[in-house]
Amino acid sequence: MADENFYPFTLIESKWQKAWADSAAFKAQHSKDKPKYYLLEMFPYPSGKIHMGHVRNYTIGDVAARYKLMQGFNVLHPMGFDAFGQPAENAAIKNKTHPAAWTHKCIDWMKTELKRMGFSYDWDREVSTCAADYYKWNQWIFLKMFEKGLAYKKASPVNWCPSCETTLANEEVVNGGCWRCHTAVEQKELEQWFLKITDYRERLLEDLNKLMQWPQRVVAMQANWIGRSQGVEIYFRLKGSEKIIPVFTTRVDTIFGATYIVLAPEHPLVKEMIKGTSQGKAVLKFIDKVAKESKVVRSSADVKKEGVFTGAYAINPVNNEEIPIWTADYVLMEYGTGAIMAVPTHDQRDFLFAKEHKLPMRIVIQKSLSFPDATQISEAYEGDGIQVNSGQFDGLPNQEAKIKIAEWMEKSGIGKIETHWRLRDWLISRQRYWGTPIPIIYCKKCGTVPVAYEDLPVELPQDVVFTGEGGSPLGKADKFVNTNCPKCKGPARRETDTMATFFDSSWYFLRFCSPKFDKAPFDKEETKYWMPVDQYIGGIEHAILHLLYSRFFTKFLTDFGILNFSAEDGSASGGNEPFVKLLTQGMVLKDGEVMSKSKGNVVDPDGIIKKYGADTLRLYILFAGPPQTEMEWSDKAIEGSFRFLNRVWRLVEKVTSHQSPVTSPGEEEKRQIHSAIKRVTDDIERFNFNTAISAIMELVNYAYQAGPTKNVAEAAVLLLSPFAPHACEEMWELLGHSGGISRSGWPKYDPQVLRQKEALVIIQVNGRVRSKINVAPGTSEAKVKEMALADGSVKKWIEGKPVKNFIIVPDKLINIVV
Repeated sequence: MADENFYPFTLIESKWQKAWADSAAFKAQHSKDKPKYYLLEMFPYPSGKIHMGHVRNYTIGDVAARYKLMQGFNVLHPMGFDAFGQPAENAAIKNKTHPAAWTHKCIDWMKTELKRMGFSYDWDREVSTCAADYYKWNQWIFLKMFEKGLAYKKASPVNWCPSCETTLANEEVVNGGCWRCHTAVEQKELEQWFLKITDYRERLLEDLNKLMQWPQRVVAMQANWIGRSQGVEIYFRLKGSEKIIPVFTTRVDTIFGATYIVLAPEHPLVKEMIKGTSQGKAVLKFIDKVAKESKVVRSSADVKKEGVFTGAYAINPVNNEEIPIWTADYVLMEYGTGAIMAVPTHDQRDFLFAKEHKLPMRIVIQKSLSFPDATQISEAYEGDGIQVNSGQFDGLPNQEAKIKIAEWMEKSGIGKIETHWRLRDWLISRQRYWGTPIPIIYCKKCGTVPVAYEDLPVELPQDVVFTGEGGSPLGKADKFVNTNCPKCKGPARRETDTMATFFDSSWYFLRFCSPKFDKAPFDKEETKYWMPVDQYIGGIEHAILHLLYSRFFTKFLTDFGILNFSAEDGSASGGNEPFVKLLTQGMVLKDGEVMSKSKGNVVDPDGIIKKYGADTLRLYILFAGPPQTEMEWSDKAIEGSFRFLNRVWRLVEKVTSHQSPVTSPGEEEKRQIHSAIKRVTDDIERFNFNTAISAIMELVNYAYQAGPTKNVAEAAVLLLSPFAPHACEEMWELLGHSGGISRSGWPKYDPQVLRQKEALVIIQVNGRVRSKINVAPGTSEAKVKEMALADGSVKKWIEGKPVKNFIIVPDKLINIVV
């Protein structure tokens, strides 16, 4: 694209990136003279090269940061790298290198690319989670949780590859096999570390009400994940035994329609029930089969559910009916009690399972008197209605019956009204190398012993060999594993599990407030000043886990006494929330699909920057649509953004080369400028960047139509600067200004200028002027038509004649054709 007709973006962009770096233009410092504004985008995993998803996310944030800076805010806009994790370990194995070397190489690549985009980061605050001076504080926080009883170890099933001898995340189980070697994955019990997030479940749920500036979709997803349910725990009894099988349900109104119950294959009662029975062999075979399935597959709504009859029966306590006990893959031990009651007529999943296995059905809620019987229905009825086949509760509306049945069961001792939660404690153990070592030592004499604080960090050993087989290399690093007990000084062994990377990202936003602080995870005074994050930006895929864990950490650290900041409204910090506003940006698509190497539809940001410049890429990716929605990549549209930047550049050239007249602004010019300022300001506040850019384009069009002036050129460049900062810095300098455009102040509009006077509108009848009327701003066309027809002079000229056409040119002309 190199041509004298195009502005020299390569030279301009490198010039201003150097100028910003040399002057520390975006360095954030504690200040009492300005209001603070903390803007943060979710930090990236250093995969090596930025992609268009990164470009969109970080450009959205950069526009907001630059806008707030120009408004006079003390802006904190940091960047770092979520650098631990399995992908780096896999890349190290593939490329025969060390994860640390691979990760640091990737970070260097990404930093170079991020700087080329002109993002206004304070790079002095950069953090990398794989650095010992960061993960030391991971270990410190873990030990504080351990002291408070929030970190504990217990046996838990994991996805296990017997060939690689390692655990797999659910996402690494592909079609039931290991993603790396395709060996069938098994379920295996391992002792693992958990964080007791369930101690905070009520606060995590209740405080969602404070997140008024989060997308309601995200709030709803978190509420569902925490999952508070009011219901009844029903005491089914194992036939021929006094053993109780507790089953929790939120639909106690359907209890009389329960025709079988289902236990998770892992339920301890299953193997006990089948001892010495003819069903034993089939059940054990089924249990072994399910043990090889991932929980993701088992709980998927799209996968056919399988199960076997155990040969045992349970007694339904409300009617003493014997019902069969099955075990099925779709019931998981960790949810509820590991057992469910099945009501096929009023639950679609139970209906499909019962149809498949020819199990009995009974309707207990009818929508109407003409409701079909159980043999005729084609799907479960899950709505409201009247109780039938429900003993003394027949005839009651089911919502009323829910309350009365629950009270009756509790009073009769056959059930208990309870609150159940979907949220489970957070498993943080990973049998990996590239993560934060868990600071625990095992001593035969003293048991489980925490590492002393003064011995932190427990650093990852560098001299390890990566093969991808035989489990974590940490377990084979004798110098790392073998140590001395902090209590008795005798021989001991270190924990070889590392922490899940979600631990690292659950508090990084606090570390950014004081990244060099070495006495605690963060400086309490700095977090008091900077927190909460005023605007957080990231993908919807983090709506639950990352955001939930960050909220949990914030509440724990507040309770522990090292975090104390006020909410946006200045209220006390008792229910601290880390992020005031949340924006979840949409994905970048090409040919209707998410960009990926496997689909061959990736557009490389580097290539676009070389061809058009970073400012063009920034402008295009924001003009393509609202940030919250998906955007479709268009090669033609990016050329349009490039042409627009060149148009602005030529406008400034005309002004500075005295090709435009130097005059004081007229009324229309003032109105155009102030209207653009208002529209762009309002749209940036709402993150409607595409319409903000449209308003700037209209101002530039006006300048070309009316004749370019310095007033219009300066306004256009100021308004455009958050979107295309390099070009605008250069144009601002060409217009005779110094000190940098980001320090020039955001323009303000004058409401008085925007108050339009009544327009004098000419009325024609058949093309001849017959009258004039005054029309107030904002008057509807229907009202204007009514006013015109009511005018005395007009009435005289059209009297008795039908109106064939009515043409309105707003604020100027009406032509009535009769």
